[in-house]
Amino acid sequence: MEDESAGAGRIPLSVNQEFMCMFDKGDDEGPFGPRYHIVYGWRVGGAVDLGLLQGALDDVVARNEVLRTEVVRDAEPKYQRIHEPSSPELVVRDLTGVAPGHRDRAAEELLIEIEADEYSIRELPLLRAVLGRFDDHDSVLALIAHHTVADGWSMQLIIKELAECYAARSENRAPDLPEVRQYQEYTRWESTTTTDEALAKPSEFWLDKLADARITAVPTDFRRSDDLPKNTSVERYLVAPDVTAATLELARSMRSSPFMVLLAAYKVLLQEITGNDDITVTTIMSGRGQARFEKTIGSFFNLVPLRTDLTGCGSFREVVERTRKTCISALTRQIPFLRLLSDAPELGAPYAADDAAVVAFQVFQFPFVMAAERVGDLEYSEIRKRLLPAAVSTDIPDGALWTLDIDPAGNEMIGQMQFNSNLFEASTVRDMVSRFQQVLKKSVLSPD
Repeated sequence: MEDESAGAGRIPLSVNQEFMCMFDKGDDEGPFGPRYHIVYGWRVGGAVDLGLLQGALDDVVARNEVLRTEVVRDAEPKYQRIHEPSSPELVVRDLTGVAPGHRDRAAEELLIEIEADEYSIRELPLLRAVLGRFDDHDSVLALIAHHTVADGWSMQLIIKELAECYAARSENRAPDLPEVRQYQEYTRWESTTTTDEALAKPSEFWLDKLADARITAVPTDFRRSDDLPKNTSVERYLVAPDVTAATLELARSMRSSPFMVLLAAYKVLLQEITGNDDITVTTIMSGRGQARFEKTIGSFFNLVPLRTDLTGCGSFREVVERTRKTCISALTRQIPFLRLLSDAPELGAPYAADDAAVVAFQVFQFPFVMAAERVGDLEYSEIRKRLLPAAVSTDIPDGALWTLDIDPAGNEMIGQMQFNSNLFEASTVRDMVSRFQQVLKKSVLSPD
């Protein structure tokens, strides 16, 4: 049985899903491939009842249509098809032989193993879970969702709902959750706000801002034309505590966000690598401009190009000031990246370069992170301090993605760089990470 919202027509794709369809390479690779998923993990303290956990997973899938939604790609126009609720897979892993002092590493290794696994987009629902049990009161819970139906923000929402549904089942009560706004409501709303008429004014801003711009790319070790096998690998690292503290303090003193300061440092690095002063970086934003969709699970993220001219900057403080102005003007006028590429196709030319690749940049600033939060009989703590590299990980479509995650509870900053192994050597990525850390340290400790 399936629901195509009879009477309202087929459910349109979001602009984000349309963008993914542009790079559709079937079910074996690309945005609909078996590794284009997202994995998050939490340590769970307390006795986990498997029956209650499975029931809670069922509740989350039943509550959120998008987790059981298929993108129908063999029709024109393409559309979303919602299926009836079904039970997500729950796999239990026995980790009882791991000593307490080695459990943090074992939990991270389990997440790496899960990220390297393959999950078919044809197997609904597009949410599944793995529970690794160290003992009766210490477990690691991993949630896996396909990126076509969930983003990083969504994973924070899913664990919140799962924890509440589990507690409600254990206490024989209804879950205390707000009424859900479904992803299809967002896509229908979006289809009325991304018309040529609705985007006319912000498009004028972008056409002027991005005139003659190209997204800044970095040299690759291998050419695309070499047609090497593609995996996505990842390097991870921890930023020094004094550098993290100085970054946060500089952001506060300059009325900027940590993202602006970190982006400014990244632009300085790209200036050093490329020798260019005109730097355009793509960043990934949550895409949830409407407050009513803040707690909707789905694929919302949007790429935003941030162009800054660093010509004549005499200090890092000045770079931050220019970057801040770039961010404020751009982020308040967001339009779908797909529309930007149609208006300014030369902007995305580096994506097709044979010997260069785009490295997007993002900073995680999720508002719903669970850190040592007790819900019912269980305590959940997100596994954020991940420092182990991986040769095979969750897929990114092209180039590389640089991520920094600021953990306010521990005053720590954890970084990772995901990269296509058919374009970059791991040693090159490690060198870029090292150079970025040097630039950031020098810049935030001596901004003038």
